Amino acid sequence: MTTASARSEPSVSARRPRPTVRIGDRVFSAAAVIAGAIILLVLALVAAFLIWQSLPALSAKAGTLPNNATNFWAYVWPLVFGTVWAAVLALIMATPVSLGIALFISHYAPRRVAAILGYIIDLLAAVPSVVFGLWGVLTFAPLIRPFYVFLNQYLGWFPLFSGQVSGTGRTILTAGIVLAVMTLPIMTAIMREIFLQAPRINEEAALALGATRWEMIRMAVIPFGRSGIVSAIMLGLGRALGETLAVAMVLSVSQVVSFRVLTSLNPSTIAANIALQFADSSGISLNALIASGLVLFVITLVINMLARFIVRKRVA
Repeated sequence: MTTASARSEPSVSARRPRPTVRIGDRVFSAAAVIAGAIILLVLALVAAFLIWQSLPALSAKAGTLPNNATNFWAYVWPLVFGTVWAAVLALIMATPVSLGIALFISHYAPRRVAAILGYIIDLLAAVPSVVFGLWGVLTFAPLIRPFYVFLNQYLGWFPLFSGQVSGTGRTILTAGIVLAVMTLPIMTAIMREIFLQAPRINEEAALALGATRWEMIRMAVIPFGRSGIVSAIMLGLGRALGETLAVAMVLSVSQVVSFRVLTSLNPSTIAANIALQFADSSGISLNALIASGLVLFVITLVINMLARFIVRKRVA
């Protein structure tokens, strides 16, 4: 009897209604897949174009490349050095300032002051790079030159501050400071949002145990936001590596490899060199510029992959 009744009743799986898939969900899913595929396709096309146009420069003979370079790598090495050196200088200055501003907005400032500072930071992120370049070359460079003279006079024994001080103030250090100001908003905004998402219960527990506000931030907020801090630094580094107009306007460039930050002999960056030389280039010189863009493309890609690896490792 029991077996017959069990057979006559439908099974649980048969009674369970099938999930209905809405048309909107299907459209959104398809649109997301198509958008991701388009991004990968565009990236692949850009890489293919750069590689194809770079082949003549990569195999060029000595004397045919700009600056009488013996080969392409001898031509691009000073540009790679200048790009990385300017970005590193910018990050050294921007990272602690961004971290301090983000912590002040999220945990120290009154609510109204924090809101106003947040609006100012967001407004700075929208300022065009040409404005920063004009400010750097017309206002900041002449203003900062006496400080460079002071550094050279009292710290000239240190290799970074040695040499003859530039008469215009247009040095790699000036370019690094301008880049630091440009990367400051995006780094601060990301760190601020990460710090605001720190678990409130952990902060209150640290304060309840007698920790000061700084001890609470050091034990509860900063460990929670480490991955966000790394992400902000890497995004700022990407912005500094690819900046063109501001560096081209501020920096007095030359094809040198030097760590000195106060002299008029400054290494150029890849992006600034392309912007300054592209209009007058043709033939193998144009291919060399495109090949240097390929090098910058690879550097940026490697840095982004490294950032993703660091963030995933810290989250795990």
